[in-house]
Amino acid sequence: MVFSSMIFIWAFLPIVFILDKIAGLPGGKGPRGGVLRKNIPQNVLLLVASLLFYAWGQPDYLWLLLVSIAANYLIGRLMGARGAALSARTARLVLLIAGIVLNLGILGYYKYFNFFANTLNRVLGRQLVEMRQIALPLGVSFFTFQAITYLVDLYKGKIPAEKNILNMALYFSFFPKITQGPIEKYRDFAPQLAGRRQSVQKMSEGIRRFIYGLAKKVLIADVLGACVDTIYGFEIGNVNGSFAWIAALFYSLQLYYDFSGYSDMAVGLGKMFGFDLAENFDYPYLASSITDFWRRWHMTLMSWFREYLYFPLGGSRKGKVRTYINIFIVFMASGLWHGASWDFICWGLYHAVFQVIERLGLGKLLDRTRVIKHIYACLVVCVGWVFFRAGDMALALQYLKRMFLPWMYTASGYAVPEIVGHRTILVFVCAVLGCGIVQKAWKHVSGKCFSGKHRSETVCLQYGAAELVFCMVLLALSILAMVSSTYSAFLYMNF
Repeated sequence: MVFSSMIFIWAFLPIVFILDKIAGLPGGKGPRGGVLRKNIPQNVLLLVASLLFYAWGQPDYLWLLLVSIAANYLIGRLMGARGAALSARTARLVLLIAGIVLNLGILGYYKYFNFFANTLNRVLGRQLVEMRQIALPLGVSFFTFQAITYLVDLYKGKIPAEKNILNMALYFSFFPKITQGPIEKYRDFAPQLAGRRQSVQKMSEGIRRFIYGLAKKVLIADVLGACVDTIYGFEIGNVNGSFAWIAALFYSLQLYYDFSGYSDMAVGLGKMFGFDLAENFDYPYLASSITDFWRRWHMTLMSWFREYLYFPLGGSRKGKVRTYINIFIVFMASGLWHGASWDFICWGLYHAVFQVIERLGLGKLLDRTRVIKHIYACLVVCVGWVFFRAGDMALALQYLKRMFLPWMYTASGYAVPEIVGHRTILVFVCAVLGCGIVQKAWKHVSGKCFSGKHRSETVCLQYGAAELVFCMVLLALSILAMVSSTYSAFLYMNF
């Protein structure tokens, strides 16, 4: 089940939402007059709904999620047990290592077994390890990283061991974030399990975010994605320089609107049920460098790598050379996290190269410009996404040749207007403007027009009513698009 499906929007979500509000009705008054509940009935309901949500998409692997929950809960309880200082410290370290090995073992087997087996066979020149038919469990990259987060933070004393297995289970399986994140740290999520407050304002904000995310997915990402799929479906001889650039630019926007749309929906759903999930994007295509891009793109993943890999490796505290090595390790791991193939690893190393070059002096040169630095960042990122979409190093290189040597590849059996219609061009323009340009301009204008005494309550209400109408239109258009189009999964479900 995905968020942009009719069964989710018309059946699963309204039923769970209504039952959640009914389950939250009993409760006393808090010290400031607000309703204060321990959310136990709601947590049980959300856990059952989350397991149903997961099983709907992949029932064969529900057991794996449950085993992961039980194992990490048990390890956490053992780590939280008290004992003699020295023996307890040693035991906690052993348990931490065992927990990390367990979680990485699950991720490694289901996601990377065939990759490593194939690599080993090629190196040895013979079929030493037989390949297996292994389906990738939904969300395994996300819930294993969250499990490691919990165990490491518990070992460092940042959080106490969770005693309620239902809370642990909901942390792992909460349906807005189970398949594609955001990657939540337990220390941020746990306090909300028992102490979250719900309000009409928060629910309305959640609905608003969900609608914006849905529109990003079905009105922009899917339209651009159809064009990208058409071009990549060509025989390579029919791909000229124009088509290669169109595919690269459209895919860059498709991936952003697809994944940020999902993240908006996840954050929105969290707010509808009283949770504040972490933000995952901050207009990454407004970045002024590759370093800046990775502060804005998939922020929870990079926060995880920074805290649980980069800093333990020494970060930037052990000299320049060690810093550069750590950057390469982190981005190689990031590439491998996204996919079990060498093109993803090369994509990660590609970004690491530019980050190191920026640290060596390019960053200071870019700071002297205003426009060029943004063009540079977007160009580097756009080229990098070719490795993502091609799925094969040889094919990716063929597309890059056509992008940068277009005069050598001019023949094609298709004309651009046949593939890129007026609707697609309109969506492309809206997508470019919506990457942060319009938002930044509106923030600048509204800051001047509605500041101080000029920002009256009437203006705020008018703006709220206008946005309400706009959201209703977006929702209607999104529903119509979903009805008239075929199923389109979120791209990051593959990672």
